[in-house]
Amino acid sequence: MKRIHILSQVVLCLALPLGSFGQAAPHTSSGNPIATVGGQPIYEQDLIQSLGPQLLQLRNQEYQLKSKALDDLIRQKLIEAEANKRGISAQELLEQEADSKVAEPTDGEVEAYFLGQNRVNARFDEVKEQFRATLKRARLQKERQAYADSLRGKIEVAVLLRPPSIDVAYDPGRVKGDPKAPVTIVEFSDFQCPYCKKAATTMKDLLSKYNGRVKLAFRDFPLRESHSQAQIAAEAARCAGEQGKFWEFHDALFADQSKLDETGLVAQARALGLNEKSFQSCLVSGKFKAKIEADLQEGSRVGVAGTPGFFINGVFLSGAQPQAEFEKIIDNELTIVRNRYSSR
Repeated sequence: MKRIHILSQVVLCLALPLGSFGQAAPHTSSGNPIATVGGQPIYEQDLIQSLGPQLLQLRNQEYQLKSKALDDLIRQKLIEAEANKRGISAQELLEQEADSKVAEPTDGEVEAYFLGQNRVNARFDEVKEQFRATLKRARLQKERQAYADSLRGKIEVAVLLRPPSIDVAYDPGRVKGDPKAPVTIVEFSDFQCPYCKKAATTMKDLLSKYNGRVKLAFRDFPLRESHSQAQIAAEAARCAGEQGKFWEFHDALFADQSKLDETGLVAQARALGLNEKSFQSCLVSGKFKAKIEADLQEGSRVGVAGTPGFFINGVFLSGAQPQAEFEKIIDNELTIVRNRYSSR
C-alpha cells in the first residue's frame, strides 16, 4: 500500500533529558559544585550517583506521561492526514469511521457500568442518563483510538521517544549471542530463583528470534537471605566458566534447580565433562566471592531489588515478564538504531 507522507513522514521526537547513572565523572569536568563541606565540593554528579534508582523511577513516571501524550498526538496527526486525503474534516472522518460504529448503551449495560463504579450513595434511576452518556463517551473514545491506530499502516510513523536508560556494565566473558549485536540485555539473576528459571526460557527464545541483533549478558544477584544455595551456585557457574562452559552450566542449573548443593554442582560439572578436580578446587577456594559481591552491589546501585532484573540497552525491566514486553523494548531499540544509521 502506498504510504502518505506528512512533511515526508510523520516523525515525532520528544527528547527526554537523561543523566548518566554510571560511575561519577571526574570532578574536574563536573561543572560548578552544588555544595561544599569543609571546603570539599559536592557536585551534581555525586547527587545523581546517590539518587540513581530513585531518580530513574521519577524519570520512568515522566516517560509514561510523555509516552501517553505522544500516542495521542500521533493519533491526531494520523486522523488529520487521512481526512486531508479524503477532502473532509477530521471530525467528519471520525464520525464516519468510528462514531457510527458505537451504539447507544442499553439500560442493562448502563446499570452494570453504574454498579461497577461503587456509587453506593446514588440511586440508579436518578443518574442513569448521566451514566449512559459517560459510558458512550468512553466507547467513542476507544473506537476513535482504535481507528486512528489502524491508520499506522498507511503512514510511516517513527517513534523516537526512549524510556529513561542507565549505563550498566557487563562481563564480556559471560555474553551469549553476537558480541556486535546492537541490543544488549544485561540480566541480574539468581540460580535458585524460580522466576529466573522461567526468564531463562524467555531469553533463549529472544536470542533465537533476534539472532544476530540481540545479545545476553549475565550478572549475579544471589538472594542469599531467601535462597541458601544461590551463592554457591553462582560461584560454581563461574568455576565452570573458567573451563569455557559457563552457559552450559547455566542451562543445566536452571534445568534442575533441585541439585544446587555442592554434591549436585560437582555432579553437573562431571556430566558436562569438566575437569572435576579443578572445578572442586575452584569451588572450595571461594575465589569468585568478591566478583559476585561486586555484581550484587552494582545491581543494587542501578535499582535491582529482586530477581530477575533486566536492562535492555539500559532500559530497565523488572521480573519474569511476558516475552512481548521484552519485544516492545527490543523493537523500539532496533528502530532507533536503524534511524540513527539512516540519518548518517
